[in-house]
Amino acid sequence: MLYHIHEMHRASMEPLRLLAQASKEFHSNPLNPLANTSYSRQMMAGMELFERITRRYMKPKFDIDNVAVHGRVVNVREEVVFEKTFCKLRHFSRKNARKSDPKILVVAPMSGHHATLLRGTVDALIPHGNVYITDWQDARDVPLAAGNFNLDDYISYLIEIIHFLGEGVHTIAVCQPSVPLFAAVALMNEDNDPLAPRSMTLMGGPIDTRKAPTKVNQHAKEHPLSWFESKVITKVPYNHPGFMRRVYPGFLQLTGFMTMNMDRHIDQHVKLFRHLVDGDGESAEAHRKFYDEYLSVADLPADFYLDTIDKVFQRHLLPDGKFDYKGRLVNPSAIKRTALLAVEGEKDDISGVGQTKAALDICTGLPASKKRYHLQMGVGHYGIFNGRNYRDKIVPVILEHIRASEDAPAKRERLPA
Repeated sequence: MLYHIHEMHRASMEPLRLLAQASKEFHSNPLNPLANTSYSRQMMAGMELFERITRRYMKPKFDIDNVAVHGRVVNVREEVVFEKTFCKLRHFSRKNARKSDPKILVVAPMSGHHATLLRGTVDALIPHGNVYITDWQDARDVPLAAGNFNLDDYISYLIEIIHFLGEGVHTIAVCQPSVPLFAAVALMNEDNDPLAPRSMTLMGGPIDTRKAPTKVNQHAKEHPLSWFESKVITKVPYNHPGFMRRVYPGFLQLTGFMTMNMDRHIDQHVKLFRHLVDGDGESAEAHRKFYDEYLSVADLPADFYLDTIDKVFQRHLLPDGKFDYKGRLVNPSAIKRTALLAVEGEKDDISGVGQTKAALDICTGLPASKKRYHLQMGVGHYGIFNGRNYRDKIVPVILEHIRASEDAPAKRERLPA
């Protein structure tokens, strides 16, 4: 019922949104003699704000057409190289790439936002490697007949993708997928799988949410699993391909994130109004670019969401050595070959400091020489994988981790700086 009410509200606002859009165009049209007056600029700004607030934001594109390598701009081609019901594996290949470039798999979160939220993450890595990313499907677009998807399925997908990519893969998990990637790597190490990743980088991930718990962690602990199932799980309405599929709607996840910093979001929209009135097009465009991405959300399969709440945020099964995959116990101490890097942000309000570092402690079978930790000062959750600090200070740490985890030096060339 909740989802249906949400869709009915959107539908009822659509005529007003279109009217606001038309009004914005009228007041900003250069043929309008009043276009440059203070009144028209304020009307135009107000109508744009209304239109944006009531808009359904569609999934953005990566739009990574080129990157700079050693001062030269080279073209980048994006293609889907592997596809399953709930995921597409995208490959970003740059012109003149070398065969010796490392294969880097970026595991995007299935947490409400699309994989394009990691556009900056991918863009900064392309000059240094052969980059792939998991692009998870919006659950509301997957027909009910395609079956369910849970945390075990997520782990299975990762193992299958790593097998598809072949030997020598370096993996990077951003936030939520730190747990399923860790489990997949542990299983592959225990099986002596020759295709087990050479390295694993976990960035702001909830390995042990009992350490420095945040508001997100506390909310998950305050309610029993039955509360989440009855209050936030709903069925996809009839106007989507996934009609009747049980999901955790993306708009609820977005609401949760925004209420954590509501004052900041309101302030940003007030600033947009002022930028539009003042004619500051550059600042207004920067706002649009960020919020076009931030407000574009996807639904999560209900089984996956509930599994994650239960196993990761409530019972802490992985750090307690009780996490299982299809009835098989996941043994963190089995990780002996895959080098591990944990990256955290000093001001992270989603995954507190220490939650990702916990992975180093439970990998008791991994030599100290294969464990690394990096705490980036002055950044929050988003800054771990996007922005200047990520590009200038975190990417070099990841690349050095990849270099150090490669096999015998004689078998490889040095990565581009």
